[in-house]
Amino acid sequence: MTTVLPARTLRHAPHDTDVSRARPRLRPLRWMVSVVLLVFAAQLVSFVLTNDRFQWDIVWGYLFYPSVLKGLAMSVFITVVGMAVGSLLGVGLAAGQSSDFLPVRMVCRLYVGLFRGIPPLVQLIFWFNLAYLLPEISLGIPFGATFVSWSSTELISPLTAALIGLSLHEAAYMSEIIRSGLGAVDTGQRDAALAMGFTKWRTFSRVILPQAMRVIVPPTGNQFISLLKGTSLVSVIAMTDLLFSVQLIYNRTYQVVPLLIVACVWYLVVVSLLTAVQRRLERRYGTGLRRAESPKRSTWRTALTRGVISR
Repeated sequence: MTTVLPARTLRHAPHDTDVSRARPRLRPLRWMVSVVLLVFAAQLVSFVLTNDRFQWDIVWGYLFYPSVLKGLAMSVFITVVGMAVGSLLGVGLAAGQSSDFLPVRMVCRLYVGLFRGIPPLVQLIFWFNLAYLLPEISLGIPFGATFVSWSSTELISPLTAALIGLSLHEAAYMSEIIRSGLGAVDTGQRDAALAMGFTKWRTFSRVILPQAMRVIVPPTGNQFISLLKGTSLVSVIAMTDLLFSVQLIYNRTYQVVPLLIVACVWYLVVVSLLTAVQRRLERRYGTGLRRAESPKRSTWRTALTRGVISR
């Protein structure tokens, strides 16, 4: 193992110091903190495993229950659709906010401010009750003829309201993420690519976008995970997502805690998978951006001994 001597140590070290004999010195305070953390961890594990009120047998029995898996699939479906539609709208809103055409820029900024300022739960309830304001949804000429119309009560189902509400809410956040990512790329990169004869599309796809993705991917991954957890809000409009599915069961069996643990387990599993995909994308778009000054990851041994040497 290579030990790095601090500059002050090297400055005051005698000339006959043999650094090859240096060895890490134990840090008592770090050992004490580690022991305290291990004790707390052991206490937590013991509480979880020995407390009969968790009813792990019931948790295992409902973990792969058909209605629970159906609710999980619905939560993932709403997340994927909401993220896809929100990302597409976010690209358009980001372009609109960067436009030099004032009316478009103002409309896009108003949209972002409006949908970011209203809680998603309020938006879901509003879209679910849209029929109160708009009994019929029509297509036609403004202030003129109507070509086709639908009943809002039949068109806005719990699923439709969930997709509309979460997609529009997500678009506002994705717009800011994409706009900040594109703005982080130096304008000189674009000018240099155009000066070398690249077309505008090739400049965007080969020069601007790969650099912007390094900024866009981490917050986008967080938004995806937040949206997945945010799907639990659709239970208030009787949408059979994962949370609503376990609620239906424990309202019948009164086994609240075990069923909530089932929901927590599945949320953690899906979030862990999404986090792994996010890390992989970050490594892919971070290729070529290795920072020599970034510190190495510590191990258990270096975390307890690194920084001080003794002879």
